[in-house]
Amino acid sequence: MAGKKQFAGIDAFRLAAAFMVIAIHTSPFSVWNETADFLFSYCLCRVAVPFFLMTTGYFVLGPYIFGNTTKKRGLEKYLVKNTALYLAVTFLYLPLSLYAGNFPKSAGEGFRNFFFDGTFYHLWYFPAAVTGCILIVLLARKSLFPAVIFSGAAYVIGVFGDSCYGMIKDVPGINAVYEGIFSFSSYTRNGIFFAPLFLLMGAALARPAFCAKSSGKEKTSPFSLICGMVFSAGGMFLEGFFTYSRDLQKHNSMYFFLIPLMYFLFRLLLLVPGRVPLWIRKSTMPVYILHPAVLVGVRGMAKAMGKTEIFVENTFVCYLLVCGISFVLAVLLQKMFQYSLTLFRLEDME
Repeated sequence: MAGKKQFAGIDAFRLAAAFMVIAIHTSPFSVWNETADFLFSYCLCRVAVPFFLMTTGYFVLGPYIFGNTTKKRGLEKYLVKNTALYLAVTFLYLPLSLYAGNFPKSAGEGFRNFFFDGTFYHLWYFPAAVTGCILIVLLARKSLFPAVIFSGAAYVIGVFGDSCYGMIKDVPGINAVYEGIFSFSSYTRNGIFFAPLFLLMGAALARPAFCAKSSGKEKTSPFSLICGMVFSAGGMFLEGFFTYSRDLQKHNSMYFFLIPLMYFLFRLLLLVPGRVPLWIRKSTMPVYILHPAVLVGVRGMAKAMGKTEIFVENTFVCYLLVCGISFVLAVLLQKMFQYSLTLFRLEDME
């Protein structure tokens, strides 16, 4: 796909989405207004992870489900690569887990952390993406219908265990079901309830690229997509503010209006022509992985310098520092990796 079509919109938004994740973990506007920060960090920025999942669905699951046999190995490579990366980053964050007191105290807690909650608070994405991919592939072996029904129903269940939890937490019978869910996963934001729908949406949007009957025939104006996106964003702001102000939220990752918002946003990004520099696209994952460690470092340095009020308590400054340092480190790591590859090639030539 990438060889035939350019994806400047998708590639550029990858880095923006990584910075959105940092906003979720630093609450940049809370220094001025808690409500404004909630609407930005815990409503608008919630598009980041669904975007990453839809990207995986589009580039990995789409070719697997709708492509020819030569496209099938892409999913296997993705699952192996993501699992290996998850294990490596888990090991990397072990010292911070011990420092923060997050190391599992039992086998059950270790199981929950590794497969659902993440071995560090931002690493839940890796098992969620892998689990979601496996579920969609198993359900869509003969038809997309079972995958559509499951992912849609699972997301609805997930919303009522997330932003709308207060509506059902005291309902007899239903609360017992959610207590069972929370016994193995702290949130419904995981690979069972959250990830499958967005993975499937991404895969479905990839279908015209692999089906000759529909390829090149569908034309949607950018204006209509922008209108749909704005309307959906407004709906999500209202939904988020309502559940937040009524104290209904157990968490704030899942909203009903997030579904149409992601559809219109992703469709719009697919229309953006051209290319972005490769280093921008490749900076996304290092920024995502490194930013919690950078945040700990910023807090530590600010405390040592006696500047906590400026660099930590001012959450906007803290956000900018974490974004800037994480990005610089990501670019440096890329350069070091490329330099190492060049050295190995030179040695092989000799």
